[in-house]
Amino acid sequence: MSHQISVCYGEPTDPTAFDEYYRTIHIPLTTRVPGLAGFTWGKCASLDGSTPAYYAVAHLLFSSEEDLLQALDSPQMREAGRDVRNFATGGVTMYTQKLEPTTP
Repeated sequence: MSHQISVCYGEPTDPTAFDEYYRTIHIPLTTRVPGLAGFTWGKCASLDGSTPAYYAVAHLLFSSEEDLLQALDSPQMREAGRDVRNFATGGVTMYTQKLEPTTP
């Protein structure tokens, strides 16, 4: 069963600066986390045209709960976590999930 960390970023005070920092500094830090099986991120848009609850959301995927727990305890994850305060001026919400497989 795979697990993931979701990181939800609020609207930054300077979206251009956020995007540049995120792409050039933060993503390289994050992709060094041990046990990381996948990483995606994207900017949010609401279906009804209103302002979405989050500016962007990132997902860090791990193959097992053990991999997730080891990653959370790693120096690389601590470094990436400390880095968030350098660019996430709109706040951030983070949580983990145990992903349940479904069939369409």
